[in-house]
Amino acid sequence: MGSKNKLKRFKENETFRNVIQPARDEVISGSFSLKGNWASYFGNTNPIVLELGCGKGEYTLGLAKRNPEKNFIGIDIKGARFWRGAKTALDTFLNNVAFLRTQISLIDHVFAQDEVSEIWITFPDPQIKFKRTKHRLTNIDFLKKYASVLKKEGVIHLKTDSEFMHGYTLGVLQGLGFEILYSNHDIYKNEGSPNEVLEIQTYYENQYLEQGKPITYTKFKIR
Repeated sequence: MGSKNKLKRFKENETFRNVIQPARDEVISGSFSLKGNWASYFGNTNPIVLELGCGKGEYTLGLAKRNPEKNFIGIDIKGARFWRGAKTALDTFLNNVAFLRTQISLIDHVFAQDEVSEIWITFPDPQIKFKRTKHRLTNIDFLKKYASVLKKEGVIHLKTDSEFMHGYTLGVLQGLGFEILYSNHDIYKNEGSPNEVLEIQTYYENQYLEQGKPITYTKFKIR
């Protein structure tokens, strides 16, 4: 994507009513006004579902269309990417969708305890090198952050093309004694995965499928 196109999208994001872009200092200082008040943003008390590292927002949009009784927030630090999802949501009058530009590591600074019902992690960078372990979105530190904002019965979904990430996550969950509700190492070959896992496909997922990569899925609870 050219720099001019990025700048154009950044400027358009500033005009989109479904895009929230707090400054890092605002978030860190605790002055971010929507923390604990997301119900007021959406104008209802419907369950809140997050997609972490949402990219173009394909999964956020797909879930929102299927579940109008829930609110969906796509989170990514790269605003030029989720511009597409934000624009599509506005153009198609999906009022249960928002996009938040911030780092995932700050999730506990932008959501309050028990404010989130579900979290989707879709095709994250597996950060395979050992020195990158701290950046894996299912490491212990990140799981603790998710636990701090999830409701007691809240669930997390992980969908990835990385067998390494799939196996690593299962190992972490089993080691911590967390409840694995469902796991499938090849969702398109093995039956049983939920429809929303099979029917919503991202741009990159389609590329992975063309390459013959298996797509994995895990659903779990953090105790």
